[in-house]
Amino acid sequence: MPDLPHLLAFIAAGWLLNLTPGPDVLYVVTNSLRSGVRAGIVAGLGITAGCFVHIFAAAVGVGTLMATSAAAFTVLKYIGAAYLLYLGVRMLLSRAAPPADLDTAAADAGGERSLKAIFLGGFWTNVLNPKVALFFLAFVPQFIAPGTDNKALAFVLLGVLFNLNAIPVNVGWALAAGWMAHRSAVQKGMHWLDRAAGVLFIGFGLKLAFTDAPAVRVGR
Repeated sequence: MPDLPHLLAFIAAGWLLNLTPGPDVLYVVTNSLRSGVRAGIVAGLGITAGCFVHIFAAAVGVGTLMATSAAAFTVLKYIGAAYLLYLGVRMLLSRAAPPADLDTAAADAGGERSLKAIFLGGFWTNVLNPKVALFFLAFVPQFIAPGTDNKALAFVLLGVLFNLNAIPVNVGWALAAGWMAHRSAVQKGMHWLDRAAGVLFIGFGLKLAFTDAPAVRVGR
């Protein structure tokens, strides 16, 4: 494990990276706007669960395979891109609820089945994105001391710390979006917000589809 100054730098860098808008933030915000804060928090927890898959996969070598095998990266890349495109198209084709029915719609979306679907959506958004695996392979090893005896264990511990630090950030995004959802201007424009989010998800999907596997330095 790194010493205290490096550990604090790791935590700060993680918070800054999690604050950066991207597919994860967009997923949390759109669900919180549409279905309330609880849905946004559940979306964030699904994203966190998906990150855990990449952390443990990287620790056992699957992430390294993804970084070094063009075929493996390409397969997962196109699956992930297709899923992001699916989310985007679904938002573009979604029907807006009348302003008076927004609270009822949020209550209906907050049911157990819908929350499960939101959680799984966040989970698969991350699991099917090979760039998340490459991120962990590129970012985490920079904070592992060269003399560390068990680098795989250090990688897992730092990855878990990074993931847990992301939870309050996601909760913050959900709370902010939930607060915005109660503003009348936002309620009236919810239909167009869905359209804008759909376009962004399609953009993320196309960007992923045309992304080449970068060279990743594993270890330090």
